[in-house]
Amino acid sequence: MKILSVGIIILLALAVVVYAGFAHRVLDRLRLTDRGALLFLLAMLIGGFLPDIPLGANISINIGGGLIPIVLVIYLFSKAESWETGRTLIAIIITTAAVYATFKIMPLEPTYNIFLDPLYLASIVAGLTAYLVGKSRRSAFIAGVMAIILSDLLAFIENALLGGKTTIVIGGAGFFDAVVISGFLALGLAELFGETAERLAPLFGAQSRSKAEVHELEAQKEDDQNEAKKVERNGSK
Repeated sequence: MKILSVGIIILLALAVVVYAGFAHRVLDRLRLTDRGALLFLLAMLIGGFLPDIPLGANISINIGGGLIPIVLVIYLFSKAESWETGRTLIAIIITTAAVYATFKIMPLEPTYNIFLDPLYLASIVAGLTAYLVGKSRRSAFIAGVMAIILSDLLAFIENALLGGKTTIVIGGAGFFDAVVISGFLALGLAELFGETAERLAPLFGAQSRSKAEVHELEAQKEDDQNEAKKVERNGSK
């Protein structure tokens, strides 16, 4: 893997943002602490340069681009509200289908690398689709990450069924960048438009909000109240 690939640059930038305390709000929505987020980011950065783990049947997994993102996805899914789990699963299916279709239209071959690397195009499609279907920050991020990983696995299975002898490194090489771009693009869009919707909601009324946005607003209100109580307790000491 390149030392300064797009995925590495994004992770380094995100680590700085988190360390500076600018991502506190979105991390609260994900039920992640600043320290926890930094640990995951650093694990992805370091893991990307470690040897791949063989899983058998010509399949191996990259630690930084496959194993750590999957662990993070499992953690975030475990923190999802009951209303959010179904939407997340649907978002994963639809986003994976969109990415798989993109790979069919723009195969990962040099001849198709005219304006933009097809893998980057697929990651952008994944990020946009994951946000549009997932709506919430957590669902969007999970769908964005899993769509890239699952579409890669589907391509491998398809080649195997057709008699092709191929190998796959989950989250390896360019797919490391794709996992990072798709997941954090989806999360960034959800945060950007979610924040905008929250600011505009009083002007248009609650009827314009989706169910996911209403639940997220309620969760954020609860988080804000808990944060205020913490500040009050610390101030009274």
